[in-house]
Amino acid sequence: MNGRGGRTVLLHAGLILGAVLTLAPLLWMTAVSFMAPGEANTARLNLWPQDPTLDNYRQLFGRLDMARSFLNSAVVTVLATVLSVLVNSLAGYALAKLPFPGRDTLFKRLTAAMVVPAQVGMLPLFLLLRELGLVNTYAGVLVPYLASIFGMVLIRQYALGIPDDLLDAARVDGAGELRIFRTVALPIMTPILATMAAFTFLAAWNDFMWPLIVLSDDALQTLPVALAKLAGEHVQDTELMMAGSVVTILPPLIVFLLFQKTYVEGITAGGVKE
Repeated sequence: MNGRGGRTVLLHAGLILGAVLTLAPLLWMTAVSFMAPGEANTARLNLWPQDPTLDNYRQLFGRLDMARSFLNSAVVTVLATVLSVLVNSLAGYALAKLPFPGRDTLFKRLTAAMVVPAQVGMLPLFLLLRELGLVNTYAGVLVPYLASIFGMVLIRQYALGIPDDLLDAARVDGAGELRIFRTVALPIMTPILATMAAFTFLAAWNDFMWPLIVLSDDALQTLPVALAKLAGEHVQDTELMMAGSVVTILPPLIVFLLFQKTYVEGITAGGVKE
C-alpha cells in the first residue's frame, strides 16, 4: 500500500471513529428510554433493554402531559422560523442590493454588534417587553427571532452574488422592488434561506433561557423548560429522563437530515466577497 492509500485509510478510520464516538451516547440514550424503571441504574452497564417497553413514553405523554409542551415548542419554533426567514431575508436583501443613505454604516454597526453576547441584551429586552405587556406570551418569545443580526449578515453576503444586471432588467420591465424581491431574488436565495431556516429551527427548538425568562405559565412552557423541571422532580428516573431527551432531540434531528444538502450548499456559497 502506497503512502497516499495509507493516509486515505487512516482518514476514513478517523472519521469512522469520530462517528462512533458521536453516535454512541445517542444510541445508548435511545436504548435506555425503552428500559424498565431502574434498569439503567444497576451496577452492570446495560447497553440494551432486557424487556423493551413504551411505559416511559406513555408516562411522558399521559400522566406528565409532555404533549402540551411538545405542541408549545412546535408552535413557537414554526412561527419563529417563518418570521425570521421573512424579516431577515428582506433586511439582508436591502443591505445588499438597495442603495439608501447610511447603508454601509448601518451594516458595519450591525456586524460590530455581533460580538455582544445575547445574554447581555436579555434584561433590557425583558423590561421592554414587560412595558409592552408581552411577558408570558408567545409574542414575547418570538421577538428575538424577528431580526437576527447573524441572519441579516448571512443573507446579505449571499445576496451580493445576485447579478445587478438581472435586477436592472426586471426594473426596466416595470417590476417594483417588492416584486423583484419575490420573483427574482427569492428563488436565487433559496439555499441560504433554507440554511437560515435550519439555523432558526434548531435555535428556537433548543432555546431554554429565553422561554424560561419570558414564560411563567406552565401551560405555555416549551419542551426544554418542561424537561428541565421534570429532571428536578424525577432526578432518579433515568429511563424517563432519557425518553424525554429522545422526544426533545428527534424533531431537530429529522429537520437537519431532511435539509442537510441545502444547508451545506447555503453555508459553502455564503462567503461572497464584495
